Amino acid sequence: MRLQNKTALITGGNSGIGLATARLFVAEGARVAITGRNKTTIDAVAKELGPKALTFQADVLDTKAREAVFTKIKGEFGHLDVVFANAGIPGLGSIADTSEEQFDEVLRTNLTGAFLTIKSALPLLGPGASIILNGSIAESVAFPPGAGSYAASKGGCIP
Repeated sequence: MRLQNKTALITGGNSGIGLATARLFVAEGARVAITGRNKTTIDAVAKELGPKALTFQADVLDTKAREAVFTKIKGEFGHLDVVFANAGIPGLGSIADTSEEQFDEVLRTNLTGAFLTIKSALPLLGPGASIILNGSIAESVAFPPGAGSYAASKGGCIP
């Protein structure tokens, strides 16, 4: 088990890439904390992953929720070995059809949310800890069409 005795936080861990990662991490021996905005899927993930998982219905942009998540992680795990800033939303639509509010929402969730997650995690990360940002090839190729705000937000996650 490659992740035995390791601890990880996965934002957006209640579906898609985040959930697949959580499943793999638990199978490899890690304890995981997972955040997601949807209570139904978070509750299902808690049942599926069992006692190796802490689950939180939390939005990465909600300061109070983020503080509660990191307080609980500190109390339960003491530290983090891995932070996977994965939470994100799509931003589909042509530039002409995308409002300023829609553009801001995608950037805040996908880019600012990753920044705030990492900033909050820093006190729990020790030497050798890993930070993983979920970027996308969308920032460098014209796929999917009409995903300008998504591409911009994910491009900001590429070092």
